[in-house]
Amino acid sequence: MRKFLALLAAIGVAITAPLSHAKLIDAKTPAAIATLVESRGWQTETVSEAGEPPYIKATRGGELYVIAFMNCTDGKNCKTLQLFMGFTDAKDVPLEKFNEWNRDRRFARAYRDEDGDPVLAMDIDLDFAGLPRENVGELFNTWTDSMESYRTFVGGE
Repeated sequence: MRKFLALLAAIGVAITAPLSHAKLIDAKTPAAIATLVESRGWQTETVSEAGEPPYIKATRGGELYVIAFMNCTDGKNCKTLQLFMGFTDAKDVPLEKFNEWNRDRRFARAYRDEDGDPVLAMDIDLDFAGLPRENVGELFNTWTDSMESYRTFVGGE
């Protein structure tokens, strides 16, 4: 029985050891988010105004999306991100199309903004200690895949 318990303890250490050394990413440090986005081939510009939450403009090949830092205290110590992109040249997308997207796809939601423009948005919760860098990177991969699919979906290509 003792050998079995020792084996279980060793397995537990082997499983949790890599997790304890993983680099965690949170929403408190915009520079860390910008570096992660840049590592995926996007150029970034961080915009920060006193007392306001920061945001990052990410661009690549004519595409633009915004990373808004949210659930902040006095514009700092943010807990979540919202990724956002919109089209100003596709106002005639019917509501049924947005419903189709939201029904058939996960992770990113589609809607029409107050100007009637198609929008895609995705939230990332990095509260508490954050998430491992690899996981956050994969969420950004999911976002860029969703953006590409949404552009085609809205444009009817």
